[in-house]
Amino acid sequence: MTTLPITHMTLYKHGVGYFRRRGPVEGKAVKLTFRREEMDDMLKSLTVIDHASGQVQGVDYDTPQSQAERLAGCSVILDNERSLRDLLQVLRGRAVTLLVKDAPALTGILLGLDEAENRATELPTVTILQADSQTVAVINLNQLVGVDIQDETASADLRFFLQTALGQETHRSITIRLSAGEHDLEVSYIAPAPTWRVSYRLVADEGQTEALLQGWGIFDNRLEEDLTDISLSLTAGMPISFMYDLYTPHTPTRPTVAQEERTAAAPIMFDAAVMAEETDSFGLAGVAPAAPMMMAAPMPKRAMSSSGMRQSVSSAATGKAMGELFQYNVSAPVTVGRGQSAMVPIVSTMLNFKKDLIYNGQKMATHPIATMRFNNRTDLTLERGPVTVMEAGEYVGEAVLPFTTNEAEAVISYAVELGVHVKEELQTESRLESLQLQNAYLWQNFYDIRRTTYHVDNRTAQAKKVLIEHNRSGSYQLFDMAEPTEKTLDTYRYEVSAAAGKITNFMVQERYSRASRAEIRNLSYQNLQQYFNDKFLDDQAYRELKGLLDLWAEISNLEKEIVTQEQQRGKIYQMQEQAQKNMVVLAKEGEEGALRSRYVQQISQSEEELTKIKNEISRMQAEIKRKQQQIEQWLARLGK
Repeated sequence: MTTLPITHMTLYKHGVGYFRRRGPVEGKAVKLTFRREEMDDMLKSLTVIDHASGQVQGVDYDTPQSQAERLAGCSVILDNERSLRDLLQVLRGRAVTLLVKDAPALTGILLGLDEAENRATELPTVTILQADSQTVAVINLNQLVGVDIQDETASADLRFFLQTALGQETHRSITIRLSAGEHDLEVSYIAPAPTWRVSYRLVADEGQTEALLQGWGIFDNRLEEDLTDISLSLTAGMPISFMYDLYTPHTPTRPTVAQEERTAAAPIMFDAAVMAEETDSFGLAGVAPAAPMMMAAPMPKRAMSSSGMRQSVSSAATGKAMGELFQYNVSAPVTVGRGQSAMVPIVSTMLNFKKDLIYNGQKMATHPIATMRFNNRTDLTLERGPVTVMEAGEYVGEAVLPFTTNEAEAVISYAVELGVHVKEELQTESRLESLQLQNAYLWQNFYDIRRTTYHVDNRTAQAKKVLIEHNRSGSYQLFDMAEPTEKTLDTYRYEVSAAAGKITNFMVQERYSRASRAEIRNLSYQNLQQYFNDKFLDDQAYRELKGLLDLWAEISNLEKEIVTQEQQRGKIYQMQEQAQKNMVVLAKEGEEGALRSRYVQQISQSEEELTKIKNEISRMQAEIKRKQQQIEQWLARLGK
């Protein structure tokens, strides 16, 4: 059966590879073998194209069962060490022809195999009931030279056993069925594959502003075959990919549903997606060149320079944008043996760079980081990977190059500047900025203020320029300070010049505006006086607000007096009720009559007091109403 060689391989960063096989085929079938764990991806992605005039008629593949499961219903199962004996035992009762050494063949029904008790001295024997007579023939096993199986079922089971035994438990085979004739067959599919990796070298000469960026793509051949002169692509990006079990048969449980009347369903509508709004992005601009940093001493001239390295190694790949992805296509054919790995140069470009010291306390406390920064002008998308930095022929550090599209900036953080110490100090305060009168409320506008002071202690003998990264907060805004040197999505960057052997202080001021509402009537005279002293209220507003507070104070006093009068009226009512109860039991003459007269006189006097209380309460209520109307008029004027 014809097989197809791999002609192209594309590797991705998420654990799959795309493989293409192509070649001439003559015959009706092509067989391919896959690992058991590759079958789901193969069934999901297998594509077969005949570029000649033939036709692809179908694909057969092994079931996911183990050998034991597949052979469970087979009548012929043979042991690895005694296949002939097992075959003779399972053929018992079947029509066979025994081919005997130096004797005529025997045709009939096989009775079986008799094992000798003493296997050291006696040989096993085979017995057969001959077809042309009732004779049972017995021959020694060592005389048997062949068995012709006449029973079709037994013959088919034997073939099935042998085909099943040929397969491996860890592998499964697929067979592509073709029409008769010649074919130019192409088969492609995805399968699990180790991710390709990339490593970079950034090589700079001392005192230069141009460095060599060199990148190597690393990949592995984990296939069970050699790769010879294939085309290779390495794809950067993140395509969506997932596992989907297509290989394992599954029969879901179905519910039983009674017969019912059906009504046509109404249309189901979905809203169209809303296009995402564009967001502002902050570019990098206006950064002055950084001061020289402490670096290793220059190497002798025999050390490899960036220009010499560029000439010695050139890129073997071309780039191709693919929408959300980017692909490196290796231009030369690739040959990698089974179980081997390889490296191919995919980037080799000279780029302008600049060096900075960047401090961010959340990323590295106390010290700034030495960085090299460059714009990716390679016309390639740079996949994420480690980068080794060399300057003047010496190793000076290493970092991770982030995923960087063409023309985007990359920042390589490769060393810690231990000679510069940075300490942060945070101070906060809340400050009243303005007042606004509105109806019965006083709106107070505050600023919550944060002041972050960075103390930059340069303990070296050289002046340094440090980019202070200050994290941005969506609710706080900068005030009373210069614009940042640079902006990123998450930080402001300020360039601070730190003199040698001195501490340089730099402050970032931010504030957050908030408002609170308070009822004017709840103000105290002390608050009002403080607002006036702090110039938040002019003289007229102060007098009007003080007049309002006076009116509310007078109303409060009147309300308290009304409560007092109500309490006094309640006591009078109690006294009258008791006097009336006492009068019921008293006689109208004599001493009791005299006492009764005194009670009548008390009640009469209390009625006069009740009348006075009622009149006083009415007067005070009217006064309160008048003052409330006056307050409403004042508040209406203040609200304008």
